[in-house]
Amino acid sequence: MADINLKEITLIVGVVTACYWNSLFCGFVFDDVSAILDNKDLHPSTPLKTLFQNDFWGTPMSEERSHKSYRPLTVLTFRLNYLLSELKPMSYHLLNMIFHAVVSVIFLKVCRLFLDNKSSVIASLLFAVHPIHTEAVTGVVGRAELLSSIFFLAAFLSYTRSKGPDNSIVWTPIALTVFLVAVATLCKEQGITVVGICCVYEVFIAQGYTLPLLCTTAGQFLRGKGSIPFSLLQTLVKLIVLMFSTLLLVVIRVQVIQSQLPVFTRFDNPAAVSPTPTRQLTFNYLLPVNAWLLLNPSELCCDWTMGTIPLIESLLDIRNLATFTFFCFLGTLGVFSLRYSGDSSKTVLMALCLMALPFIPASNLFFPVGFVVAERVLYVPSMGFCILVAHGWQKISTKSVFKKLSWICLSMVILTHSLKTFHRNWDWESEYTLFMSALKVNKNNAKLWNNVGHALENEKNFERALKYFLQATHVQPDDIGAHMNVGRTYKNLNRTKEAEESYMMAKSLMPQIIPGKKYAARIAPNHLNVYINLANLIRANESRLEEADQLYRQAISMRPDFKQAYISRGELLLKMNKPLKAKEAYLKALELDRNNADLWYNLAIVYIELKEPNEALKNFNRALELNPKHKLALFNSAILMQESGEVKLRPEARKRLLSYINEEPLDANGYFNLGMLAMDDKKDNEAEVWMKKAIKLQADFRSALFNLALLYSQTSKELKALPILEELLRYYPDHIKGLILKGDILMNQKKDILGAKKCFERILEMDPSNVQGKHNLCVVYFEEKDLLKAERCLLETLALAPHEEYIQRHLNIVRDKISSSSFIQPIFPTSKISRVEGQKIPTESVKESRGESGQTQIVKTSDNKSQSKSNKQLGKDRDEETPHKTTKDIK
Repeated sequence: MADINLKEITLIVGVVTACYWNSLFCGFVFDDVSAILDNKDLHPSTPLKTLFQNDFWGTPMSEERSHKSYRPLTVLTFRLNYLLSELKPMSYHLLNMIFHAVVSVIFLKVCRLFLDNKSSVIASLLFAVHPIHTEAVTGVVGRAELLSSIFFLAAFLSYTRSKGPDNSIVWTPIALTVFLVAVATLCKEQGITVVGICCVYEVFIAQGYTLPLLCTTAGQFLRGKGSIPFSLLQTLVKLIVLMFSTLLLVVIRVQVIQSQLPVFTRFDNPAAVSPTPTRQLTFNYLLPVNAWLLLNPSELCCDWTMGTIPLIESLLDIRNLATFTFFCFLGTLGVFSLRYSGDSSKTVLMALCLMALPFIPASNLFFPVGFVVAERVLYVPSMGFCILVAHGWQKISTKSVFKKLSWICLSMVILTHSLKTFHRNWDWESEYTLFMSALKVNKNNAKLWNNVGHALENEKNFERALKYFLQATHVQPDDIGAHMNVGRTYKNLNRTKEAEESYMMAKSLMPQIIPGKKYAARIAPNHLNVYINLANLIRANESRLEEADQLYRQAISMRPDFKQAYISRGELLLKMNKPLKAKEAYLKALELDRNNADLWYNLAIVYIELKEPNEALKNFNRALELNPKHKLALFNSAILMQESGEVKLRPEARKRLLSYINEEPLDANGYFNLGMLAMDDKKDNEAEVWMKKAIKLQADFRSALFNLALLYSQTSKELKALPILEELLRYYPDHIKGLILKGDILMNQKKDILGAKKCFERILEMDPSNVQGKHNLCVVYFEEKDLLKAERCLLETLALAPHEEYIQRHLNIVRDKISSSSFIQPIFPTSKISRVEGQKIPTESVKESRGESGQTQIVKTSDNKSQSKSNKQLGKDRDEETPHKTTKDIK
């Protein structure tokens, strides 16, 4: 085996770069959304041990909805990407491209075991440019294939060094092989199949046995006419070690998935739930389909599920000829490679092993998988295909009559494959481009129509999205998810009647509920969200709240572990003013998922409703322990601390608000509440800065405008308060407290009695029973020397507030003045008071709540990729309104 040189490495890396550089400009699409964008295991706040407890998508392995794809080392590389660039896709694509180049170089080294130098380079180049690899390389989730392949090939290369001089066993390479197999398996499950390739290599390549020779030796031993050769004994020892290690890995893997196979639906893999012989005929036909994709990758598709490949339901189906031809060709190559001992047969044998063994886990022949055809699982099998092609080219090119033609054909293949790969990469630029390219290949897959609709929906293009969702229902009328998508889109278009009809159609396709029995049908748990979405739709009607609650309870009866049903029901129960029952619902959800920060946050909101602020704060703190950047928990816990009145909590409240504005720098509420905290701490200059920042972000921020004016008033800067109040009243001309404060400043500072009078009269037009406005108007009458009118006014005010002592006192002052024989001109000082002969009649000052209670918004957590979580914080005015909650319906 010749070593590879720098020139060859440079050539391969250069070709990979030329074919895949445009993939750097692609985004996160298709499965990347679940594995990257929605996967909390990537976040530094998630403990590393969680990576080894969850599947590839961040779902606990113990949950039924888990795909049981255990690939913690691949997720670890995603986490490293996140540390470097968070969710910027370029670094993820760059690392994938680097890994593909590494695999191509290692593959060249493997080819040197079976091919000459020139053919090895050709095989490696074919592998580097093959268009079938775009899904594995350009799709970020394909990194599982790339990483697994690196350790897969490394394990095989290590095993080839286990044969020492005189056919002795070298144990160090074997131990390294076992370790690398384990690592490959932790990247992707098919990594374990390299053990089978090592076994074939040991028997037929390293020891040089052929199948006839092996049968002869075994026959002689069984008949007692000979002993087992020493070399064969050593081979058996090595194989036993390999097989025992493999068995141990399999046992561990089965323990990890808790002896449960993943749940897939008939939409994912229709043949898996079909009867005999449809299932066998279809699965066997898929083998030549995959082989054809390797041979002619002209029509590639990102999703081959549902109706992409119609089931073969009869032996008379013409497609069975393709299956028969494929097995005949495969059998011919197998007989040739096992029967003869030449170098050519060994090359063919290893090529067949590389094609067949790594493909077995995805073949559906031994256990069902969640897809019909997946291009990325052909990444390793394509290595065997490339070796076969390079070996065939080598045989043809040695004949002078075909030499020139073989070079021309080879050049054309490499060039066209390179161009196809480069062009195919652009399909992965966005979800819309990817699924539209798939529809050009296959129009019988409802999932593709749905996914184009989702892409348009994400762009808020609901009208066009609806057309694609409706087409999905025509292609697959019994697709529950398609009808749910139609319903959701109708709702987004405010066509609630049609939305309800679509949800009811989806609900009618669900299996019937059997009272007292757990829902165990093999259907996607996400489909149960039809109950959630339908309930969210009808609960907008206050008269149908009980009906919505019945739907939530129906979902729970079908699956007692359906976490989202408890969460949504908790929100509804709060809306129905049943906080105790809401608390029970959230506690049940927490039994199912104690590491969900949003659930702890929602429970805190329940405790606020129950008037238990200390418990609420504990739950806010629990949410922040799980997610220190939980924006709503940061904001509302800070407000709760502020409103508690405990001075010792203010520093922590300030710290959390600062963290909040760091996460939400454009939310004026954060700055406003920092200003209110500063006012509490008598830090007037700091409060002024925060209030101005809030107003800069939101010019019509009512509470910020009023409280800034109030701050100026309280710090003897009344004249600076006036333009702020003018701005406030421009946006909110009916703002009573603003009018009271403005009237007070006009009368006491500007000596504008008429302007003050207009303010107080405007208040009484809006609210004739407003005691503050009425009393201050009485003071205006006093300033105008109309004592009788002032007396009548104070009597009317006293009737409105008979227990207010200051009104009676001021009335007595006016009456004393009326009865006095001499009238002295009253002089009002600047401190909001009226004075008659040394006696004070103050205007009633504005009473303003010090803090705006943060909006306590329920966060809706999601269990699946079709749902989304709303984490947006909306502020509310603090000076008059009471705290309230808002909720959003789930998608």
